[in-house]
Amino acid sequence: MARIADSKVKTMIWDGSKLKLIDQRKLPFEKIYIKCETAEDIALAIKDMVVRGAPAIGVTASYGVAIAANEFKGNSISDFDSFMEEKTCLLAEARPTAVNLFWAIEKMKKAYKGLVSGVSGKTTPAGQKNAIEKIKKLLIKEAEDMEIQDVKINKGLSANGLGLIKQLSGLSLKLTVLTHCNAGALATAGYGTALGVIRSLNAAGLLQNVIVDETRPYMQGARLTAWELAQEKIPYFVISDNMAGYFMDRGDVDIIITGADRVAANGDTANKIGTLSLSILAKYYNIPFYIAAPVSTIDINTPDGKSIIIEQRPHEEIKKIAGCRIMPDYMPVSNPSFDVTPNENISAIITEKGNIFAPFEKNIQKIFKL
Repeated sequence: MARIADSKVKTMIWDGSKLKLIDQRKLPFEKIYIKCETAEDIALAIKDMVVRGAPAIGVTASYGVAIAANEFKGNSISDFDSFMEEKTCLLAEARPTAVNLFWAIEKMKKAYKGLVSGVSGKTTPAGQKNAIEKIKKLLIKEAEDMEIQDVKINKGLSANGLGLIKQLSGLSLKLTVLTHCNAGALATAGYGTALGVIRSLNAAGLLQNVIVDETRPYMQGARLTAWELAQEKIPYFVISDNMAGYFMDRGDVDIIITGADRVAANGDTANKIGTLSLSILAKYYNIPFYIAAPVSTIDINTPDGKSIIIEQRPHEEIKKIAGCRIMPDYMPVSNPSFDVTPNENISAIITEKGNIFAPFEKNIQKIFKL
């Protein structure tokens, strides 16, 4: 595989004891980092969308577990286990839809639970203290490895997406891609899923332009994806979400690529609100519609999209734009953060282990057996 260049965007910076996260709420006008020194800091950063995007949330949560372990000051392994259970529950409650959050926490818990059960009640207080220190170092390494692995996974996924799109027939040599929300370096540990595929298309000379949905109400497309593309000098322009059909009707959209926060066992996919509408339009206009997501985003324990919990975000996100109120308090609103795209609207799910096609339920099972 040809070497894929690193992103110029740094989502997170780990110094061995604390995590700095780029504050995505401030972009594109300010580039500042928030310092997270406790598990509570990490949970709040996830909940308040300092960090967002399923893979980035997962890696951030893994550092949250490592930081939680470092917070513990006692010598009892059973007390440590109870303390970690409390902190991991706190992290898991930060956001309900992104499966990578739970995947990362469970992976970190598995890393230390064996050591806890092997030591509890069987060693002296000094031995238990030594075991706790060993676990702390282990969890830091696990989190660091998860960050490195996430970038590697994203690059493999992007290469698979490039290979798939190269094989398409009947499309112009240089493609115009429409994308929704932000599935770039900011949504991962530093490379990107949907935007990673787009970056690879651009590097291969196959990209004409990127149409960026603004992604109401939180504007991740206008604020984050457009900013990332500007940093990488990739051609793009921003549209409001309700303009997408206009550009499809004109024949200006060759393919659509989005990320995902959770993929069910049958291929139904939860992503940022508005993705479902795009998939319906794409099906009507016969435009390939791709989901780009790591295998960790696939939840084989969730049978279908109807089983996915949809996060309800604060009403103020709709009532205000960039801090400016656009409607009075008395007006009721609803703010679901995600919608579910049915598998029949998806052309393929691009992962680091290969591209998954219909029948999705059968082929997803094959991916997990690789």
